[in-house]
Amino acid sequence: MNLTTTYLGFSLPHPLMPGASPMVDDLDMVRRLEDAGAAAIVMHSLFEEQIADTDDVARYWVGRVDTLGCGPARPVFALGPDRYLEQLRRIREAVDVPVIASLNGVTTSAWLDYSVLLEEAGASALELNIYRVPTEPAEDGADVEARVLDVFRAVRAAVRLPLAVKLSPFYSALAHLARALDILGADGLVLFNRFYQPDIDPEALDVVPTLQLSDPAELRLRLRWLAILHGRVRPALAASGGVHTGLDALKAVLAGAHAVQMVSALLRHGPERLTVVRESLARWLEEHEYESLAQAQGRLSMLRCPDPTAFERANYLRVLHSWRGGLGR
Repeated sequence: MNLTTTYLGFSLPHPLMPGASPMVDDLDMVRRLEDAGAAAIVMHSLFEEQIADTDDVARYWVGRVDTLGCGPARPVFALGPDRYLEQLRRIREAVDVPVIASLNGVTTSAWLDYSVLLEEAGASALELNIYRVPTEPAEDGADVEARVLDVFRAVRAAVRLPLAVKLSPFYSALAHLARALDILGADGLVLFNRFYQPDIDPEALDVVPTLQLSDPAELRLRLRWLAILHGRVRPALAASGGVHTGLDALKAVLAGAHAVQMVSALLRHGPERLTVVRESLARWLEEHEYESLAQAQGRLSMLRCPDPTAFERANYLRVLHSWRGGLGR
């Protein structure tokens, strides 16, 4: 079965790859990922908070605490900036697949300076991890989206690397933002970032960071937007979040994904899960008489599916009336 796909300009043997996670901190684990068939290696983000204790970053963190009235201490990271760059070099030497670095910044200078350093360190491509929760009531949606575009525009001018933008689903006009990034030259869009939600400890009266791995139910939101964007914007689309099985990967491809990033399933089952998912994906396509992955890509996107309204408001009433359970008494 021909599973080849193109993502960020790279011809890949199949769409499956580990998404951003701490797995890349261990070089032996990276080799296991490649041995399991990873089509590319995505590094976890280098966060600006790791880079330097700049006045701007300090003000950013103080502002978050002042705004919320509470907040965590500044985070501690496994890899500082120098070690991150060195690990990137080591991974590039150790594997034969593309290595996609990831950057998350606060200030424009950090986005620019470190995108250049990541390019110099040998990154095959760069994923811009746009992870910011707007908390100011005076900031409107247009300003939030303009900031994303400003960051991308600056980085695009600074490096020649293929650039993907990892977005959240919480923009007021996501399709419009995707089109604007397309016009500015984005090579890929990663759907979606998972905002880790804090919990509250009532006894300690404190906000508690929590980490919950994804489950397949999270894939549905990705499917909706993959299907909406496929064929309507030029950047390649990557699904990120909720892919645990070959059937999950197939759904993402049918909706329009060119690449499928996996993390939670690999953390639970090990890198070899990539092999299992790839074989399952190929088996389904063969059993349903597809000759290639390309034939299935976008088959159920909004532009090609039999009922495009399934992705719009018209499906809302149908879903509500699909419930067949009894009412609680």
